[in-house]
Amino acid sequence: MDDQQLIAAWRGIINGPEKSWVLFGNGTCVILMRPQSDLAEQARELLREWGPVQAGSSAGDFATIELDAGGWAVTGHHNDILTYVGPAEFESEQPSDLLVGLLGRSRRAQDAEELRVIHVEDRRPAA
Repeated sequence: MDDQQLIAAWRGIINGPEKSWVLFGNGTCVILMRPQSDLAEQARELLREWGPVQAGSSAGDFATIELDAGGWAVTGHHNDILTYVGPAEFESEQPSDLLVGLLGRSRRAQDAEELRVIHVEDRRPAA
């Protein structure tokens, strides 16, 4: 999935025209409920802290949310950090939640390591 497809997917997923968000290179999205001046840096700080996977701790936990438009959002131990996994990434039409979750979790960890922002959606009201 290329960057534009990921951006379009997240625009369809995120409910609420007031929610600012930042998208990272492997599909991890950080929703900023209290946006600060530099959205990209704020999201990097959150992902740096909450993105790494530590097996056996809450940082290794995940849940999957099947999306109406197709694909899944994989959550972690921070409610506002989610990773998109598309349906075309599996041979099976209905992969297990475990398989989807492990893929999403590994992408979140990779995004937390790379911290490569590909899109900032600034939906703060104009001052």
